[in-house]
Amino acid sequence: MKLIIAYIQPHRLNAVKQALYENEVVKMSVTTALGCGQQMGYHETYRGADIEVNLLKKLRIEIAVTEPYVQTTIDAVISGARTGKIGDGKIFVMEMSDCIRIRTGETGEDAVG
Repeated sequence: MKLIIAYIQPHRLNAVKQALYENEVVKMSVTTALGCGQQMGYHETYRGADIEVNLLKKLRIEIAVTEPYVQTTIDAVISGARTGKIGDGKIFVMEMSDCIRIRTGETGEDAVG
């Protein structure tokens, strides 16, 4: 079992969800995040004051999958999020030691679904 965490541009969420659904991955958590990487933010002027904005809006998608779905999930996120420009995002793949479904008490791969 793996936990896949992806940071993507907010406007690419629908494309990523569509790519995931086409690969039969429908369970995910999406949260709003702030961060910066190679983009390094930007400067803007507000009421005459120079403001440095270095934390940009991103979305964090978390997807727990079993081994057969790891690569297809990664490929789907990449195909939906990629624009070819700096700031497309990052994907982290982590080993998940266990999962427990609260409603039924199922554990492991049965709980991931």
